[in-house]
Amino acid sequence: MKLVQQVKRQLDIWAFLSFLLISIILLPNVLIAIEFFSKPNDNWLHVKEFLLLDIIKNTVIIMAFTGAFTTIIGTSLAWLMTVYKFPLRNFLKWGLILPLAIPPFIGAYTYHGMISYTGIIQSVLRNTFDIQVQQKYFNIMNIEGTIFIFTLFLFPYIYVITRSFFENQSSSLVENARLLGGNAFEVFFRVILPISRAAIIGGVTIVMLEIINDYGVVKFFGVQTFITAIFQTWFGMGDLDSAFKLAGTLMIVVIFILVFEKVIRGRKRYSYSSSKLKPIEPQQLSGTKAWLAFAYCFGIFSVAFLIPFLQLLYWVFMTYEKILSYEFFKLIQNSFLVASIAATIIIISALIIANYTRIHQGLMSKMISKISILGYSIPGAVIAIAVITVFLALDDTIYSIYQSFALEPSFFFRTSLIVLVSAYVIRFLAVGFNSIDAGFEKVGTGFTDASRTLGTSTIGTFFKVDIPMIKGGIMGGFILVFVDILKELPLTMLLQPFNFTTLATKAFVYANDEMVNEAASASVLIILISALCIFVFHKVLDKEQR
Repeated sequence: MKLVQQVKRQLDIWAFLSFLLISIILLPNVLIAIEFFSKPNDNWLHVKEFLLLDIIKNTVIIMAFTGAFTTIIGTSLAWLMTVYKFPLRNFLKWGLILPLAIPPFIGAYTYHGMISYTGIIQSVLRNTFDIQVQQKYFNIMNIEGTIFIFTLFLFPYIYVITRSFFENQSSSLVENARLLGGNAFEVFFRVILPISRAAIIGGVTIVMLEIINDYGVVKFFGVQTFITAIFQTWFGMGDLDSAFKLAGTLMIVVIFILVFEKVIRGRKRYSYSSSKLKPIEPQQLSGTKAWLAFAYCFGIFSVAFLIPFLQLLYWVFMTYEKILSYEFFKLIQNSFLVASIAATIIIISALIIANYTRIHQGLMSKMISKISILGYSIPGAVIAIAVITVFLALDDTIYSIYQSFALEPSFFFRTSLIVLVSAYVIRFLAVGFNSIDAGFEKVGTGFTDASRTLGTSTIGTFFKVDIPMIKGGIMGGFILVFVDILKELPLTMLLQPFNFTTLATKAFVYANDEMVNEAASASVLIILISALCIFVFHKVLDKEQR
């Protein structure tokens, strides 16, 4: 009886809208699960027998080595930035986040163009120093090159998360370890690493999910992974059933990663015995140590952002007269249009779900909050398959209705942006939800309860009290979602309507057609917009923290 009463109390407009949105998030997973257990066809049997093992092997190798290298680089940079002062530290502190502004596939074709036979590196060696090199040492279009590219442009995920964790630690941990005779390495490996395990593992998990979702790098480098196999079976063979089987297998890999994360984190928890927390105060390095720290950090920044960005700028100056046209500005308009629409819908949806989970405490709200972030763990190609299947079925239904009324039949969904925007919402709702949920958690429910006590309705309180108090979280969530959509490749390539192209897809098409110089203009614009958004986001974040 009490359970029934509790359910009735929670059945309001927020509950209805939240359940509706969550059902949309769950739809791809349910559809993939149903199709995965359907009867296999000959194509799938061939893939399973001759290709699947290599696909799994390549994917695991790339994830394992990239995870290890990004952990080493991201954690070491976070520790240096938190504990020490050295030249250009304040610039590098946020500059090391900028590699996130470069989509990995753009980094892939940039580095390939730089070190190829006609690239700047080999040209200088031949023409200036008269050095002839063996091409096999400059070939990055393989698994090793794929790992290199992913490491360079994904390590900031671990850097940002780990640095934030380090900055919120008590300085007493480091000071006590030093008083007990520990040097810098002992303090890092015996004290800091154990307590930061959860933060590091969280960052590594994001890196692995990004690797699984990537299509541009592995396609350009010719490395066979799940995403390339899904594209080939869907478009190359026109076999949606086999694509579903591959998507289902990929989801098993994703589930394994998420479970493995929980196991690695373990049950160990670290908390403070005192409410008085003094953050770590960075120590000033001098002499050789200061310049070594600077060289390491600036070297990573240069290789991961500065060098590829300068190369892209050089290519822009070579080709801008040919590229800058009405069609190019149409690309900008398309990219901003679809990213703005999708980001707005995501933020509104995230506000509804986050507000429901905040107002109604209980098992149901916890389940909804967990499901809302599920979409980010689903690779874009998997979401695309599920979404297009649903909308094709809706189109067929509408087509039949038109015919039954003797009207001129037409397809509505498959030629519109609705399919693409819906997929974006499923994929990136977690990004907006996490930002807004963090804002709600910070302000609590005290002001909301006071407003309700004064007679203001739930909706009135939401617009007059709640939203103004978390506007920083709303703005930050919108910026993050906008940037993610601007760089998104697999979803956009699979679901974009006919004659609708974005900056990301155009850059990839140019690069894939060996027109890397022409791809630079769209790439630089993506990077500049993303870098600006990252800068604004961190300014908003710093303001919120103050």
